[in-house]
Amino acid sequence: MAAMDRRRRVIIEGVKPEIDCGRFPIKRTTGESVRVEADIFADGHDAVSAVLLHKREGGDWVESPMMPLVNDRWEGEFTVQQMGRYFYTIEGWVDSFKTWRRDMVKRVQAGQDVTVDLLTGAKLLDECTGRATGDPAAQLAQWAGELRGDGSLESRSELSLREDVAAVASLYPDRRLATRYAKELVVVVDRPKARFGAWYELFPRSWGEPGKHGTFRDVAAHLDYVASMGFDVLYLPPIHPIGDAFRKGPNNSVTANPGDAGSPWAIGSEEGGHKSIHPQLGTMEDFEYLVSEANRRGMEVALDIAYQCSPDHPYVKEHPDWFRRRPDGSIQYAENPPKKYQDIYPIEFESEDWRALWDELKSVMTFWIGKRIHIFRVDNPHTKAFPFWEWAIGEIKKDYPDTIFLAEAFTRPKVMYQLAKAGFSQSYTYFTWRNTKEEIVEYFTTLTTTGVRDFLRPNLWPNTPDILPEYLQFGGRPAFITRLVLAATLGASYGIYGPAFELSDNTPRQPGSEEYLNSEKYEIKQWNLQDPWSLHDLIARVNAARRENPALHSDRSLRFHPVDNEKLICYSKTDQESGNVILVVANLDPNYTHAGWLQLDLKAIGLDADHPFQVHDLLGDSRHLWTGSRNYVQLDPKLLPVHLFRLRRKVRTERDFDYFL
Repeated sequence: MAAMDRRRRVIIEGVKPEIDCGRFPIKRTTGESVRVEADIFADGHDAVSAVLLHKREGGDWVESPMMPLVNDRWEGEFTVQQMGRYFYTIEGWVDSFKTWRRDMVKRVQAGQDVTVDLLTGAKLLDECTGRATGDPAAQLAQWAGELRGDGSLESRSELSLREDVAAVASLYPDRRLATRYAKELVVVVDRPKARFGAWYELFPRSWGEPGKHGTFRDVAAHLDYVASMGFDVLYLPPIHPIGDAFRKGPNNSVTANPGDAGSPWAIGSEEGGHKSIHPQLGTMEDFEYLVSEANRRGMEVALDIAYQCSPDHPYVKEHPDWFRRRPDGSIQYAENPPKKYQDIYPIEFESEDWRALWDELKSVMTFWIGKRIHIFRVDNPHTKAFPFWEWAIGEIKKDYPDTIFLAEAFTRPKVMYQLAKAGFSQSYTYFTWRNTKEEIVEYFTTLTTTGVRDFLRPNLWPNTPDILPEYLQFGGRPAFITRLVLAATLGASYGIYGPAFELSDNTPRQPGSEEYLNSEKYEIKQWNLQDPWSLHDLIARVNAARRENPALHSDRSLRFHPVDNEKLICYSKTDQESGNVILVVANLDPNYTHAGWLQLDLKAIGLDADHPFQVHDLLGDSRHLWTGSRNYVQLDPKLLPVHLFRLRRKVRTERDFDYFL
């Protein structure tokens, strides 16, 4: 190390956020801030200064000051305005002028003779003058002259302590021996929909006339139904040709009858593969029409990316080395013992021809991006190679930074975390199985208050075509309502598989199973969208509340509040900029009425304990006036098992007229 380097006295460590020692980027969306903390200190008693540096990829560094917290901990902040990649790091230095002024304050207050100290200050201002230009340089030079001039000791001492002198001098510090943090950390910035969105999943083949295979045009004719519930992402399972070999019948039976539709995840036939459309769904022109009509209603279409093939997929004949062979020479089909999926061949990511394979799989996504698809839900990404995802997502986001990737990975926590670090914009979660208050509080505290929040964005689903949770099976309509509101408010992004959800379909294939009876994965269904018991209108109110309340657009402000009943859960979200506050109270027992006392942390949500505030239930439309932190609630699941409150502060005008903000 050079001699000059050895004189750099400032230590910078404990930087947060920093994922795996800087190996992976953190995530933000446009308009969000990046708050950075670090331990910054030096030997001895000299004062230290530090700045946070950031830049957009290809741009110049921009500095913002860091401020001390406690115990040598510092913080700084910057805002990301554009999609793409940003970099950030920290620089700190021993600040001679700050040290001098700090000590001058103490000396003057103690009544000491500061004659020589004023000359030291003048010298430091001279050095600042040499680093400044224009008016600041002239002003600094004038102050330096006054400190060493003929004025009274009292007037010169007063000048040395002036805030404006310190403010200008701080702009021109001596940073020749500044320490630069050894790493340039990365932020991947997505568009806001990566943070906030409402997804609706449907199988297009079930939206046609009774007895007929549905088409894209049929779905387009029903878009007003989906849009009226307030969803902004329409997610379609695989839309590709379905193989005939080993096609599955109803309820995943191993034998299909003539005319059975098969599983959309058994991709590929003589009609084509991952870049083709199932002919019974329509043409590419029909698909593009659906995308346009969805866009016209404020919705984007998300497609399923499932990197697997039916035995009839063109890849199987054209690239047999992209699949794993068994000792008898046959291709290994998918298995999760004792389950067997003979209609699906997994792709071998360790193939000797892996470069061509990876290029082809990446080209599948760019093909659909060319059809105006910029959101992908990726099926079982944890069964594919991590390095592939890091490479493919990174390459695609270079050219298409607005692309969003949702990882459908119900797997081990560390595997889910690795996928998020590798580039997935959002992730499925364990919310589907978190039912008790203790489970929910523990899980979401981890997601929103630990380092996980800097790289994993949760997308909450109360049901999927694969999963009918036990809570929904036995809780009836109140259970569907509770899980809907929890998903839509605990998470800024959530989704439902419909119409199974709004119609409260809760019949399992068999006791103890989470599979639906007569699952839509294997057959065409007919749904009664006019069912008077549909949750359509309630879902619309929930999604309207989400749109209209910025507190629900993010997860970082989530805070749980104590309730003296274990069957009741209470939490809030706040938006500091607008002052918007949402409070949710839910009865987790779908069968019985429960009551309890809430203990609200009013300071945390920006309310004054000495002033009343209004709670407006955005679902039931009732209004109540509460005072103080302790308040009583009672929820009957047969009426409405959840309160979705918007809190408003009471304000009195000069004319003694009360209103609520």
